[in-house]
This record gives sequence, C-alpha cells and structure tokens, in this order.
Amino acid sequence: MDTDQLRLRLDLAYDGTDFHGWASQKGHDGHTLRTVQGLLEDALSRILRIDAALTVAGRTDAGVHAAGQVAHLDVPADRLEQRSINGDPSRLVRRLGRMLDDDVRVHSCTIAPEAFDARFSALRRHYVYRVTTHPRGALPTRARDTATWKKPVDLLAMQEAADVLIGLHDFAAFCKAKPHATTVRDLESFTWHDVSTPAEPQLYEARVTADAFCWSMVRSLVGACLAVGEGRRAAEFPSELLEQRSRSSRVPVAAACGLSLVGVDYPSAPDLAARAALTKDRRSLPEESS
Repeated sequence: MDTDQLRLRLDLAYDGTDFHGWASQKGHDGHTLRTVQGLLEDALSRILRIDAALTVAGRTDAGVHAAGQVAHLDVPADRLEQRSINGDPSRLVRRLGRMLDDDVRVHSCTIAPEAFDARFSALRRHYVYRVTTHPRGALPTRARDTATWKKPVDLLAMQEAADVLIGLHDFAAFCKAKPHATTVRDLESFTWHDVSTPAEPQLYEARVTADAFCWSMVRSLVGACLAVGEGRRAAEFPSELLEQRSRSSRVPVAAACGLSLVGVDYPSAPDLAARAALTKDRRSLPEESS
C-alpha cells in the first residue's frame, strides 16, 4: 500500500431486509440496486472526497443481517486532516450516523494494523440463524430477523445432523457454484439451541462458525438440519451430502431473514500477512492434494 495511504477498519451492523445484499450491483433494468456497500461507499466518498472502495469480511446475501461485519477502506492520509475529522478516524462514526439510513450503522472506525485485510486476514466468521416453528410465526417485533419453519422439529436430531458436518470437508452440495472457486471449508462449530421464552415459544438458534463460507452455505446447512429435524430427511442425509461434488437440489435453503453475521476473528497484528497469504491459497482436501 502507498505510504501516503492509510487503511481504515470499519466495524458495522445492518438490517439486511431492505438491501439487495452487501455487494454493489445493478438490476436487470440497469439501475443501481440498494446495497450496504453502495450506501456506505456513497457516504464515505462524500465525507472524504474520494472514490471510496470497501473490502468486506463476508459478502452477505439479500435479506441477511449483520451485527459484527468488518470492512476496510484505503484513504489518502491527508483526507483525515480535514477539520471535521482532525486526524481521528473515530470521528467518522458520528458523521456517518447522521448521513446513513437507519438500517445500517458503523460501530467504530480505526486505523488498521499494517497488512490488515478485512477479507483475507480473517481467521473465522460467526453466524447465528434464528428460527421459530410456532404456528403463529415470528413475534412481530422480531419478524425481520427470525425465520419461520412450518413443521415442528426434533432438536436432538438436528444437533446430530450438525455434528456430522463439523470438520474440513468439500461442502459443494451446500453451495451455489462459482467458477474456479473452491467449496472446501473448515466448519469449526455448528450447534443448535432452544432459546424459547414465554413470548417466543418454539424458538431455536443455530450458531455456526467456519474459516469461511461459500455462497448460500450457512442457509443450506441450516436447511438440511431442519429437514432432518422435521423427519423429512433421514439421519444419514448430511453424510450423503458430503459425498457429493455439486450443488444438491435436495437441500432446502433456509430463508435469508433468519441469518445474521455476528462476528469475525482476526489474528494478532504480526500474523496478519501470513494469514492473508494462507487464505489466498486454493483449499483442497488432504486426499486431493496428495
């Protein structure tokens, strides 16, 4: 990176309901769609008087939320010396709070350590999926972040299905294909929890952690477990899917509204560059690389 540039780290949150996902994009009619990246880059460009370009830890899909998203932005050092910022990037938080719509907020803005990359330096991402099986559906005040599954489920059966999926696997059956992209991932943790309350009965959370996720993977993991939990699929279903090397039409993709990115972990500053280099290497299973 140019010595006259500073890299800023932004920690942020958003309600994904009314966004077409994170990534800037155009619709079929050629008009720019409302995305989190587009909204943030527009605001940052106006404040800093640059053509802002954000790199994000996890490119969430349309309707997916975030409480702990991380992004970085390269900025000419002199842009932070303007009077309203005075060299302190944390002052951007208040300015962005005044400019952004209510469904996206920046928690903090700091100067990142050398070699920090929001995407490639990440060690792991943490997601939570929130779903109710109550006939009423989600509580109205939580309807934007809680999915509804129409059949009752067996929590123990879902956990047993999740346990099969933990580890380093090719998750091709759970991912929408992207050209030349690996679907090998290390699923570090996948646990189901009954979080019911008197106001929200039959409420469950899936907590999912991996080094990275491919497109639609979390929602497919959740959907596969829910299908086992309701008895529509056999207990062997997850292990059968791990043997496949292409997207399976038998895997239901759980609704986007229940999913939230809640955290991203990074190594200490001296290990950032090494982590980024490792992440950029194409992943494969041990038997494939031997």
